[in-house]
Amino acid sequence: MDTIGLFLCGDVMTGRGIDQILASPCDPAIHEGYLESALDYVALAEHVNGAIPRRVASSYIWGDALAELERFRPDLRIVNLETAVTASDVWVPKGINYRMHPANVACLSAAAIDCCTLANNHMLDWSDAGLIETLETLERAAVRTAGAGRDRRAAEAPAVLPVPGKGRVLVFSVGMASSGVPPDWAATADRPGVDFLPDLSQRSVAGIARRVEAVKRQGDVVLLSIHWGANWGYDITDDERSFAQALIDSAGVDLVHGHSSHHPKGIEVHRERLILYGCGDFINDYEGIRGHESFRGDLGLMYLPTLESGTGRLTRLGMVATQMKRFQVRRAADADARWLTAMLEREGRRFGTRPRLLPDGRIELQWEPD
Repeated sequence: MDTIGLFLCGDVMTGRGIDQILASPCDPAIHEGYLESALDYVALAEHVNGAIPRRVASSYIWGDALAELERFRPDLRIVNLETAVTASDVWVPKGINYRMHPANVACLSAAAIDCCTLANNHMLDWSDAGLIETLETLERAAVRTAGAGRDRRAAEAPAVLPVPGKGRVLVFSVGMASSGVPPDWAATADRPGVDFLPDLSQRSVAGIARRVEAVKRQGDVVLLSIHWGANWGYDITDDERSFAQALIDSAGVDLVHGHSSHHPKGIEVHRERLILYGCGDFINDYEGIRGHESFRGDLGLMYLPTLESGTGRLTRLGMVATQMKRFQVRRAADADARWLTAMLEREGRRFGTRPRLLPDGRIELQWEPD
């Protein structure tokens, strides 16, 4: 049986403080009520965990994740990039604006990222021009994108990711108002924007089903990446669960990749297909920011699913517990890996999923067949 291995994670935010420690930072001035300079976020993190180097190598932020990726050797690496890649100074007044200088795009190449999903609430922080520069920069870096484009047709088009000898993975990306995506950011026939999903209705399921059917070939695996829900809290609504299951039951989707929550949430396996309701943050500059400590937003997970090629059936899900420290991904301490395992156990009960902490500190998911 041929299989396809993936690396998935939650939000990758390489802007603001992260951008400031990379080789070619943007002007640090920001437009928030909380702080006035992106360098202030670096100072907050240093106050908690010690000095952070500047002008770091492009691989620095990935830290221990690179060794884990080398060990697992996934066929494809897919992340939600929650940062505009632009030098634009035309900012949209919305409270928080993320951008990374285009000269720092090598930080994505350093982890050999194949695809960035872009339908999220920061992709147009620096106006339409910032989105266009993001698309152009990622294209030059040979990183595929989904979920945003110069018009509606481009925003709705999936990223087509060939896996030699095993078929193709089609990546769709949508964003919702519940995660903070403004409805007027929706791409139109004559305006750039994101692939905006208005609701979780059967009509929305049918629309996605039509789009999948139009491009899916026999043997393709379909991943739908969705930016939805609040930043904090483990609740998964009945509507969210019904929608995710309907994508699998009737829209031809094989894996639902959910994100927006700042911490991992429960996991479901429905009809042998994986549903990640909220992957949590993976890379950000939140060290030193107080509030919501009980959710342990400093902790994250590398999701390493193995799918049966040609069917998308989940055969294995391994996870690696991580922690952001000094703006770098680190392997989480044993106690923190146990904390994440206990959380996944608690939140997975309603779905019949159970994590197992392995002797090497990695986590493996077990599930009850439908």
